[in-house]
Amino acid sequence: MNAVPFFRPSIGTSEIKAVTDAITSGWLTTGPNVAKFEREFANRIGGDVHAVAVNSATSALHLALEAMGITEGDEVIAPTLTFTATAEVARYLGAKVVLVDVDPDTLCISPDAVQAAITPKTRAIIPVHFAGYPADLTRLRDIADQHGLLLLDDAAHALPTQHRGQMIGNCLADATAFSFYATKTMTTGEGGMLVTRNPQIAARARKMRLHGIDRDVYDRFSNTNASWRYDIVAPGYKYNMTDFSAAMGRVQLRKLDKFKDQRATLVDRYRTALADLPLILPQDAKGNDAHSWHLFAVQVREDAAISRDQLFEYLQTARIGSSVHYRPLHRMSYWAPHGLNADFVNANLYYKRCLSLPLFMCMTHAEQDQ
Repeated sequence: MNAVPFFRPSIGTSEIKAVTDAITSGWLTTGPNVAKFEREFANRIGGDVHAVAVNSATSALHLALEAMGITEGDEVIAPTLTFTATAEVARYLGAKVVLVDVDPDTLCISPDAVQAAITPKTRAIIPVHFAGYPADLTRLRDIADQHGLLLLDDAAHALPTQHRGQMIGNCLADATAFSFYATKTMTTGEGGMLVTRNPQIAARARKMRLHGIDRDVYDRFSNTNASWRYDIVAPGYKYNMTDFSAAMGRVQLRKLDKFKDQRATLVDRYRTALADLPLILPQDAKGNDAHSWHLFAVQVREDAAISRDQLFEYLQTARIGSSVHYRPLHRMSYWAPHGLNADFVNANLYYKRCLSLPLFMCMTHAEQDQ
């Protein structure tokens, strides 16, 4: 049998043509496709949001915190069950990261743990919509408002996730960071998008994504004013998106609902096929929430005949890709001192028995059956 990869990108002839057209147009760096991608993405999210295209979700998170004024001495609360980017961006700015446990069912940040972690130095909360499941933004917004805190969504897994009928990016957070990394629910290869209703955050991010220049790069070279007439208003970063990445993103964005349906079908097939095994299957979103199914992470129950590690090794032998999302941050050398003197009971138990199975839009039913 052929190998079944953990992930395979869904790239078709329309993406290839769009990228080719962008390259042959002469615009390689930030240009007209980036501007159009930002408008189209903002329209897809809805709610008159501003969208700022960047080279990664990590950059989007960093720009958002910088625009929010997070600085040395501040504290930022984040879940331990996430990729390191969620937390590291606060350290870029000299802020202290306080890691907290997750809810045992949703695997998103626990609002109760957030409440317990707040101190006079706390400035922001960064929830993660784990695997595409919507975090409880309603409770988190209430907590943030009670304490005068900012709410920054890490939505790297959460396109097109919904909370209470509203798209993530258009509900309750002060700003939201999306990822278009190769394995995400849509891709630009590398890339990300910062989305916010706050025009000041958007304006600051636009300047800081390209060296603190007060004119957008596309404006500088398409406007009749001389391109060299600009000012440096801050020591910014090099976070802008290329035009050919945006060209691919525009095509992928048009396929987003199709991609969502394909993933949902695969999830339903997994639920049926795995129902009788000693596994804890990931739960679907409830009510008028909607799951984007970036990952399908099972947990090997205690009464199973083999452990998670043995299952991983067996799948490797069978040439079937799998992975672990994630080893919690508090178990990593750098992040170990950043916990709130907590046991992280839920994250530790999940990590001990979790395994992510292959899930990608162009996965065939034969591959899934295998």
